[in-house]
Amino acid sequence: MNEFHGKRIVVLGGAGFLGSHLCERLLREGAEEVISLDNFITGDPRNVAELQMLGDFLSVRHDVTDPIRIAGPVDYVFNLASPASPIDYAQLPIETLRVGALGTENGLRLAREKGAVFLQASTSEIYGDPFVHPQREDYWGNVNPIGPRSVYDEAKRYGEAIVMAYHRTYGVRTRLARIFNTYGPRMRLADGRVVPAFVGQALRGEDFTVFGDGSQTRSFCYVRDLIDGLARLALSNVTEPVNLGNPREMTILEFAEAVRAAAGGGGRILFTPLPKDDPKQRRPDITRARTLLGWEPRVSLEEGLVETLAWFRKALAVRAPAPLVEFNEFARM
Repeated sequence: MNEFHGKRIVVLGGAGFLGSHLCERLLREGAEEVISLDNFITGDPRNVAELQMLGDFLSVRHDVTDPIRIAGPVDYVFNLASPASPIDYAQLPIETLRVGALGTENGLRLAREKGAVFLQASTSEIYGDPFVHPQREDYWGNVNPIGPRSVYDEAKRYGEAIVMAYHRTYGVRTRLARIFNTYGPRMRLADGRVVPAFVGQALRGEDFTVFGDGSQTRSFCYVRDLIDGLARLALSNVTEPVNLGNPREMTILEFAEAVRAAAGGGGRILFTPLPKDDPKQRRPDITRARTLLGWEPRVSLEEGLVETLAWFRKALAVRAPAPLVEFNEFARM
């Protein structure tokens, strides 16, 4: 896949977990320039510290809820800007709603101005605690609009609505990716999600903390596979939502045992109360991705956990921050 060769690409939220992997993929495919915009509330400049060695990469500190002005052509705009873990959006509820609404529209305005393709990173959370299993893209979901997770769920649902509004009203070439649980290097160890939580506990020899009785299910997609799905979707002509995730489903207890096996150890299982509105089942139907994009996950959980654990073992090592450009300075370039 080399269709990004020679393209100028903007990644909103480019210093985050997924955003940094996407920037890396685009540079390795020969993009002419990749520009990351990130305010670093949850992103980390160290995630993109070494990307300049791969090509023309610029990391810009900017809050995408403010207007985005970029000189010159832009071929693609990827919107991955948002807090994405329960801890983050519990601590940043207003910021989560604003980036889902204002940030998404600012990215759409940029895409419309430049005639660029706009890809929205949506989420499986739009399905809420689903009554349909596995979840297909034509399922409208079961979401509590005023619950503790609602700021993220509804921000993403609104994001899909405004993406389709810009597509229908202005003809913007839009893509919608509904991303299921994804894991891999560059996740934050203390971000509250189950993968870094279990990995950190295993590496420290601590007990595993499991919400509820551990019977709730999830599916885990390795980040390399997920980024490949985003790339294929961006290059396609598919405007309807597409699930991207791994259909291999397991209980949280089974996942804890998989982490224990990969880490070579770990403590007991400790059970804590299940958070309100926590989904009891989560598995994507990826028929649409297979049919329209020729995509499906290839990295096994066992292989992905080995790579993830190796990265987390080095997570405390000092990584040099990437050179930053403030947005006001960048806008004058």
